[in-house]
Amino acid sequence: MAPSRESDAMANFTTHIAAGTLVSGSLATLTLAADVIAPENLIPVTLAGVLGSVLPDIDLRESRPSRAMFAGLAIFFSFAVLFSVADRYSIAELWLLWLGTLILIRYGLHAIFHNASVHRGTWHSLIAALFAAAATAVVFGNVLDRHAGVAWLAAAFMFVGFVVHLILDEVYSVDIADRRLKNSFGTALKIVDRRYPYATAGMAAALALAVWLAPSPTPFFTGLSSRDMWAELNAQLLPKERWFGLVKLPSLVAETEPPAEAITTGTLPDSEPQPEAPPSR
Repeated sequence: MAPSRESDAMANFTTHIAAGTLVSGSLATLTLAADVIAPENLIPVTLAGVLGSVLPDIDLRESRPSRAMFAGLAIFFSFAVLFSVADRYSIAELWLLWLGTLILIRYGLHAIFHNASVHRGTWHSLIAALFAAAATAVVFGNVLDRHAGVAWLAAAFMFVGFVVHLILDEVYSVDIADRRLKNSFGTALKIVDRRYPYATAGMAAALALAVWLAPSPTPFFTGLSSRDMWAELNAQLLPKERWFGLVKLPSLVAETEPPAEAITTGTLPDSEPQPEAPPSR
């Protein structure tokens, strides 16, 4: 396939999705085995990692990641607005609010974003990955009302997926149309984009705001450094006796050791505990 002079070297959409799914699935398996969070929380956390693997291409105006991202944001925020004011307005007014929010974000915000962004610019940088992670923690903690540890675990998945995308764009010399290309390296994986100082400053400000709005990361780091969590992970790493119940292995543990308990709810709950209401008089 002939190289294109106009396209930057990048991995295609399918490659990013496949790599993001593989990495996020691997991390999800470790997280589930370590019994860190409840299994029902693991699905949205894993999806955050897959989303991160395509998010840097949001600045491609006609790319599938960009269209899907703004469509998803439009659906999410339109229903968030609808449910937040459902008891205040009539059905007709609710329809107008829902539809107006949907159109405003899907088409209005989409156009504004692409008029102010450049592909392989600020969004292809580590500072953007940090912003995406912090914004994920804000959404999980403040919008979805998840526990702070769960919120920052989702942020970690988002960050890993985002960075995997940047690495693939450096390693693979494939443009968006799947044509082999190898012009230069260094444009995808970078800390900040010095070519666009104002955009970089805006991203840094957005990162600071997201960190300020996000829940405390202390529960996440406390859980990550827990000896019990690493002991559980080590205990679940290999089968005790047989692979898939077929191939018998030499016993690696004492026969008197009690069997490992099944994963139940995880050490991080669904949401932050609410204070008890005072007794009525």
